[in-house]
Amino acid sequence: MAEVKLFRTWSSAFSLRIVWALKLKDVPYDTIFEDLSNKSPLLLQYNPIHKKIPVLVHNGKSIAESLVILEYIEETWKQNPLLPEDPHDRAAARFWAKFGDDKVFPPIVDALFSEGKEQEEAIVKAKENLKYLEEELKGKNFFGGDQIGFADIALGWLAHYLKVLEEIANMNLIAEDEFPLLSQWQKTFADAHIIKENWPPLDKLITKYLAFRENELAKKLKQAPK
Repeated sequence: MAEVKLFRTWSSAFSLRIVWALKLKDVPYDTIFEDLSNKSPLLLQYNPIHKKIPVLVHNGKSIAESLVILEYIEETWKQNPLLPEDPHDRAAARFWAKFGDDKVFPPIVDALFSEGKEQEEAIVKAKENLKYLEEELKGKNFFGGDQIGFADIALGWLAHYLKVLEEIANMNLIAEDEFPLLSQWQKTFADAHIIKENWPPLDKLITKYLAFRENELAKKLKQAPK
């Protein structure tokens, strides 16, 4: 049997993408939890360039970067495909996955680590991009159609982590009246069995990201002109 190992942390949304993909494809694997403040020699060996998680190791060969790992998993284990057969639909799934990382994630992080007018501007930008996701969900339960697919996995952090960020930064990005389809997708995706059973504890995430926010705001305060 092939040896599969996943280097991750308990809280990483990017690592969860890999967990979900492997479980949806019923691929057995071992988990190595990393402490990023004291990275293991193995992590540095398998990801010497970025020195980050997640890293998938398959038969001694390593793959880094979560979207790249998802592609590798899809190509290596053909069962329960995450990408559709049609080439255009496959390209679209990849597009929305990258759109999430490039256009949706950054302004939400900016909103988390800011206050006042700066936060308001970041929220406006985030909502502009969330509207594209709302439009893409018309007539579908998932971005992948009738079942969870590649883009759903890539965007899955919006179904759990966003609620954490909204709570600690006192913001509301995906209101049901403003984003009815995206709001319903959040619930449907989050409640799917394989997804639900692998969410990190909400209270622990709140504690962790609240500390992140407070640290970043304190840094900004120190750097602000006096």
